[in-house]
This record gives sequence, C-alpha cells and structure tokens, in this order.
Amino acid sequence: MIFNENKILISASIMMEYWYCPRFIYFMEILKIRQYEEKRLKVNLGREIHDKKASQPEYLRKKLGVIKQEKSVYLSDSDQGICGIIDELLFLEDGSITFIDFKFAEQGDKYKTQFYQGVFYSLLIAKNYSFKPEKFYIVYTRSSTEPIEFCIKSKDVDKMLVTIQEVHYILKNGFYPKATNYKVRCNDCTYGNICSK
Repeated sequence: MIFNENKILISASIMMEYWYCPRFIYFMEILKIRQYEEKRLKVNLGREIHDKKASQPEYLRKKLGVIKQEKSVYLSDSDQGICGIIDELLFLEDGSITFIDFKFAEQGDKYKTQFYQGVFYSLLIAKNYSFKPEKFYIVYTRSSTEPIEFCIKSKDVDKMLVTIQEVHYILKNGFYPKATNYKVRCNDCTYGNICSK
C-alpha cells in the first residue's frame, strides 16, 4: 500500500487481490500475512514479461493510430485514493488516449479481473489527462502480440467507483469481508487454513 500524506492510495495490485477474493486484502493489509506469491511460477513469468516489454525499443502500433507512447507510467488520484502503473500509455492521432496491459495468459483466458483492471486504469487516465478512455487493449503474451480491444461503458466506471469505496472501507475499518462466491478459488488459496469460508 502507498501513502500520500494522510490518504491511503489503493494500488491496482490490491484491487486485483480484492477481485479475486475480498478477504485477500484483509489478510494481506490488515493482518499483514504475506502470501509469498514470488514462489509461484506464473507470477514470476508474468513479471519477467513486464520487465522485458519495458526494456524493449519503442514500437508505435500504427494500426491503432498511435503517434506517441509511454511505458510503465505511474499515475495516482488522491481524490479517489488510487494509483497504478500502466504498461503502455498510448496517444492516438485522433487526440484520444488509451492503453495496453500485458498479461501472461492465453487469449481465451479472459478473466473479469483483467477487464476490471482496465476500467481502474481508465479512472487514473481520466484524472491525470482530463480524457476518459472508452476502450483499452490487452495483449495475451502466451498467444500473440496482437492487442485485443475492450470497451468501457459508464456502468463499468460506476461499478468501479463503488468497488474502490468498498476496499477503502475494509482498509480503514479493518472490516472482515465475505469470501469470494467462486469457491473453486479456495482450493489453491494461500490463506485457506485461516479463512472461515
């Protein structure tokens, strides 16, 4: 978690944990119990992909109308209390702004958490660039280098704002939230032994 004077800034990583299971952030941030994710193979491979992409020479995706890009861009919004690092911020020839997120996954592995992360990043762009992205892209690095487009609707943004407030409530009050509804996730959970499912 990152602190900005008196305000807690929730990172995209914390949001991803919340979307997977709300109790993750309770165990991680309130009780300070590590999950040792650095020991997981997929986590390490995913980090390697991000590091590799960040160090590659600049390549403008002209098919998307990109005229300028910035890599590994840190953005924050102290009003909403959020922050994150965007893999590639794209400035397009029509004056719009969008972004690409790289995932160590197959193209068919479209998880809701990946879409939510994109909506989360769109809020950061809206705050820092006064432009609301209507779409973003994900590159599924285990399948190809072609970006897959996702559209952002106003209902997605509204839902995200509510979710951010829920996470702030947990962190501020030490609230013990309900576990995920997807009980299959409990089978491989780091906190399975201490969680009262």
